Amino acid sequence: MRHYFTLFILGLLLAVSSCRTDFDTVASSGNLKFSKDTVYLDTVFKNIGSATYQLKVYNKSKDDISIPVIQLKKGLSSKYRMTVDGTNGNNGKIFNNVTLLAKDSLYIFIETTADITDADPTDFLYTDEIQFDSGANLQKVALVTLIQDAVFLFPKQNPDGSKEKIQIDGKAVDGFYLDENDAANGNELLFTNKKPYVIYGYAGVPENKTVTFEAGSKVFFHANSGLFVDKNASLHINGAVSTTEKLENEVVFEGDRLESLYSDIPGQWGSIILADGSTNHTINHLTLKNATVGLSIRNQDATTVQLKNTQIYNCSQYGILAQHARIKAENIVINYSGLASLSCVYGGDYSFTHATFYNNWPSSDHFAVNLSNRLSGATPETKDLTQAAFNNCIIYGSSTNEFNLDKGTNAQFVYQLNNCLLKFSSTSKNPDYQFKDDAVHYTNIILNENPKFYNVSQNKFNIDKTSAAFAKGNQAYAIPLDILGTTRTSPPDLGAYQSADFPK
Repeated sequence: MRHYFTLFILGLLLAVSSCRTDFDTVASSGNLKFSKDTVYLDTVFKNIGSATYQLKVYNKSKDDISIPVIQLKKGLSSKYRMTVDGTNGNNGKIFNNVTLLAKDSLYIFIETTADITDADPTDFLYTDEIQFDSGANLQKVALVTLIQDAVFLFPKQNPDGSKEKIQIDGKAVDGFYLDENDAANGNELLFTNKKPYVIYGYAGVPENKTVTFEAGSKVFFHANSGLFVDKNASLHINGAVSTTEKLENEVVFEGDRLESLYSDIPGQWGSIILADGSTNHTINHLTLKNATVGLSIRNQDATTVQLKNTQIYNCSQYGILAQHARIKAENIVINYSGLASLSCVYGGDYSFTHATFYNNWPSSDHFAVNLSNRLSGATPETKDLTQAAFNNCIIYGSSTNEFNLDKGTNAQFVYQLNNCLLKFSSTSKNPDYQFKDDAVHYTNIILNENPKFYNVSQNKFNIDKTSAAFAKGNQAYAIPLDILGTTRTSPPDLGAYQSADFPK
C-alpha cells in the first residue's frame, strides 16, 4: 500500500510541476544591469580575430523577463559578433525574445575581426554598441576596439594548396625567404618604424644577405613563427635608448596577440635562429618577449655576435640558447625562462659584462645560467668551451641554485666569474662550486645576498643603494653607460642598471 501511495505522490508532483509558471515572463522594463558599460576589446591587427571578451547581464527584479531583442546597432554589417548564453542568434548579430529569469544573469561573449578601413581614420577605433530592447526601454553597452595597420609577411600558397616551406635543421617548416625586391612590400630585408610587421611562419634571410631592423621597428610573430638567418647571412638590429615605457626607439619582437591577456604568456611564437655558418650579427636595444627560445645561436662562423642593451622575457624554454657559438654581450637582462635564462652548450666562446640573469619560473627545475661543453647525441659529443667570462654580473632567481656547470671530459671547460652576485644556496662539496676558495674561477663573489630589484614580476630589474649589488663592481670591467644610457659611477654597480632611487 505504501508503494502505491508513494507513486501517487510522485505523480501528483509531476502533474503540479507541469503546470508551473516559472517560465511565464513579463516584458523587459529597461532595468537591466551590466558588469560594465563599455567593453574594450584591446588592440588587434587588421583582419585578425580578437580574443573573446565577456559581458554579464543581470535581472535584479523578482520577475522572469523576456528581452524582445539584443542586437548590435550596426546589425548584420557589424564587425563584432556575439554569443548570448551559448546561442549564436542571427549570425551572432541579432537575438530575439531572450529569457532572463528573476534574480539571474546571462553571459554575452564578444569578438571582432575588422579591417583598418572599418575604423575611424582619425583615431583608428572601430566602435559599435549592444542594444537591449528598444524605444523607451532601450539600454546600451558600448564596444570599442583599436585597429592597427601592419605589414603582413607570410608563406605563399602553392598551386596544390600547401604552404611555401624552408629548411631549418633539416626539417621543412612553413616559411619563406625575405625578398629585397618584393612587388608588394618593396625591400623586405629592411624593417622600418613606419608600420608594425606581422610574420606568419619563419621569415628566412637568404645566404649572403643582411636583414636590418631600424630603431623603433616592431615585429609581431604568429604562433609557430620566427626569424631564420641562413648561413653567410647577417642580422643587424639597430635599436636605440627609449625615454618612455612605450619603448619608442627599441626594436621589439613579440607575439601577435596584442590583448592584455597575452602580454606575459610564454611560448606564443618560435625563435630568432642564427644558423650554423651565419655571420657578423649585431644586436643593440632589442626587447624580445613571449617566445619559445628567444635567441637560438647555432655554431655560427668565426665572427662574434655583438649583443648590447637587450632585454629578453617570458620564454617557455630559453632566453638565449647558444650552441658552440661566439658572443660578446653587455647590458643584458633575461628573466622568466622554463629551462634557463642563458644556456651555453657544446662549448663556445662567451663574454658577458654587466648582465642581469634572473629566473623566477614557477618550477624549481630551472637555472639563470647553464654552462656545458657537451651536447647529447652530437658527434663528437663534446667541444671546447674556450671561454665563459662573467664580469660585474648578477645571477639570481627563485630556485635554490641558479648557476649550473655541466662538464664533459675530453674537451676544454674554461670559465671565470669576476665581481658577480650569485644565488647558490646548497652546501655542495663539488669542487666546481667552491666560490670562496677557488681563485682560478671565482673572484669577489657575493653569495646569496638579495639584489632587491624594484619589481621582478614586472621585469623591472633596477636597483637602489640598498641592494647588495650596489657599488660592488670592478672598474676594470665597467661599461661606461648602463642599459638606459645612464652614466655608471665608480665603482660600478653589478648588473645591467646603474642604481637610482626607486619611484615613490
